[in-house]
Amino acid sequence: MAQGGGSRGVSLPLTRAGVLTVAAYIGAQMMSDVGSLKIAQVGGFSIDGGTFIYPFTFTLRDIVHKLLGRNAARTLVVAAAAINLLMALFFAFLARLPADPAWPLQEAFAAVLNPVWRIVLASIVAEVVSELLDTEIYHLWVTRITRRYQWARVLVSNSLSVPVDSLIFVWIAFGGVLPAAVVWSIFWANLLIKGAMTLISLPGIYLVREG
Repeated sequence: MAQGGGSRGVSLPLTRAGVLTVAAYIGAQMMSDVGSLKIAQVGGFSIDGGTFIYPFTFTLRDIVHKLLGRNAARTLVVAAAAINLLMALFFAFLARLPADPAWPLQEAFAAVLNPVWRIVLASIVAEVVSELLDTEIYHLWVTRITRRYQWARVLVSNSLSVPVDSLIFVWIAFGGVLPAAVVWSIFWANLLIKGAMTLISLPGIYLVREG
């Protein structure tokens, strides 16, 4: 298919680079959801562990868009959300299975991996909305503005979708449970970390050729 087919929303053939990028995206999504079970303190702020890897998914999504087109990127976002939901259901199933008497970690397993459904819902809704928004902004940039300055298409799309992601997540997960000031503190801490991770991942767009 001619170069640029992806910018028109046409799905392109799945290359080796495409397979690796799709795998990396799904893996990063799953690792970030599991990592979110750890709450760390960084610079006096409380940060869930997933914050350190999740921002890379936006740039990985941009790379998938560049390689495979908008339709493939949209499908990937929805598929990742479904996989994360299935992972949460699987963990809930395992947590409720009776443990072998010789295995001493049932309580620890259930305490860590048994999903908190409000947080699971917040994570999935935030992921789908923000990543689809990222898809449309990226598509608009390459079709209506310019295909040059690849760093700019990643920076612009991520700069708008990352705050939306954090805003949706913190208010669905913690709104009405924690004081508003604490929720906003979590939001700003997430935004700072995700912004830094976005800048680190931004050069990744140059690792692949345009589809």
